[in-house]
Amino acid sequence: MNEFKLTTNNIKAGVTVFLVALPLCLGIALACNTPLFSGIIAGVVAGIFVTLFSGSRLSVSGPAAGLTAVVLSSVASLGSFNIFCAAVVVAGIIQLILGLLKTGGIANYIPNAVIKGMLAGIGVILIIKQIPHLVGYDKDPEGDFEFVQPDGHNTFSELIYMLNTISPGAILIGVIALVFLFSSEGKWYKTNKVLSQIPAPLFVVILGVLLNELFKMSGSESLIIQSEHLVSVPHINNMEELKANLIFPDFSLLFSQKFLLVAGTLAIVASLETLLSIEAVDKIDPEKRVSNNNKELVAQGIGNVICGLIGGLPVTSVIVRSSANVNAGGTNKSSAMLHAVLLALCVFLIPGILMKIPNAALAAILIVTGYKLVKPSIFKETFKLGYSQIIPFLVTIIVMQISDLLIGVGCGIAVSIVFIIYNNISLSFDKGNDKIAGEQYYLLRLPQHVTFFNKGFLQNYFMQIEDNSHLIIDGSIVRTIDPDTKEVIYDFLQKADMKNVKVELRNLDNLLK
Repeated sequence: MNEFKLTTNNIKAGVTVFLVALPLCLGIALACNTPLFSGIIAGVVAGIFVTLFSGSRLSVSGPAAGLTAVVLSSVASLGSFNIFCAAVVVAGIIQLILGLLKTGGIANYIPNAVIKGMLAGIGVILIIKQIPHLVGYDKDPEGDFEFVQPDGHNTFSELIYMLNTISPGAILIGVIALVFLFSSEGKWYKTNKVLSQIPAPLFVVILGVLLNELFKMSGSESLIIQSEHLVSVPHINNMEELKANLIFPDFSLLFSQKFLLVAGTLAIVASLETLLSIEAVDKIDPEKRVSNNNKELVAQGIGNVICGLIGGLPVTSVIVRSSANVNAGGTNKSSAMLHAVLLALCVFLIPGILMKIPNAALAAILIVTGYKLVKPSIFKETFKLGYSQIIPFLVTIIVMQISDLLIGVGCGIAVSIVFIIYNNISLSFDKGNDKIAGEQYYLLRLPQHVTFFNKGFLQNYFMQIEDNSHLIIDGSIVRTIDPDTKEVIYDFLQKADMKNVKVELRNLDNLLK
């Protein structure tokens, strides 16, 4: 099947997504205060099972930063991670039902400006959140995208506090990695027979490991990157240790109100994040394919049922990993599958090598991923489309920085709705004026449905009618008039005589009764 065909480009993309996903799977588990292995389980299960049934060819699923706050509060509410896992199973079943009921169509009503704003907002968050890791300040987990940090600081104040604990070795590796990653977009890398076969992110990871080994050999204490600034993974040496790290669900609270509330919340939030991510992935898909959202909800449901049964975090489609997949040249589902296989193999086979990778090298990869989501050209293109696109776009980005993805998107949608209402009101009336035989004439054609939203427009319009003029109000196509709007028309008719305005009503007699 073409959607699972493993090409050279998909191998490169799979390796890149693996390098992006590894710190995020571990970091999100750490941010959720759950076992680290729960993040790896989620990444592997989502990469294999969700991808298998997914309605998108480019989406990559896994544990999501946007669910961190929900997971934290849910585990605390239910009292144990085992009971929480049971809630994840039920949430997955709810998602399955939502998919079968074809509720995925809700994503079609999200404005493009908001989707673009969400992508750019994620890009900004990625860059800001990774700068501390780039310079060796790792107080907060990689996967923590919340505005208020576990250490008491926020996204922006963290940039000030990181200056107190800068690691020269981390900065050197981070800067070299950034320069290489950005320059690898040039012809010198893409046309080189050897280099072009190696994913640039993998190259900078290997380079980061080698540089830190050189720092150790040189004996320079200031350059050596300490273990707290390196990747940390759980050790799984055999099947017995694997079984010991699996956590199984406890359904003892299945019919309690708080259990059902947690399961319902997880299902709704995870489904919304998935639908938003799928819409965003479709926007950046070079082939402009349209994903099956209902099929995606079913796939996410299957993934969450499996995750809950073996102790994994809840999963969604994740825009960070998905955009890394697209930017690295992924064309089908094989890259997402490969990233999951690499996650599993590396944790089981080479944890010692993984633990030599500097966080700074991975931070550089994530910063470049973020930059590609927030390139200046995106702002330039959006600004050309006018205020109705610019303002929702900017509101989504700004609110996301100080809250989270869903609140940012919600505010962006709210602003878009205001513009839609305003445009519908102002453009729904045909109006004109002219002087005929020395007398000023006005013509106002009413739309099919005159609602209370039109009340303000009519009030302003009637105020502009000059004294001693002639007004024609044409209701030829009108079907309904809201009582509030009728009152505005009645009020003007009563005042018209005082202003010596002759009002001619066409096809409105029955509607105004």
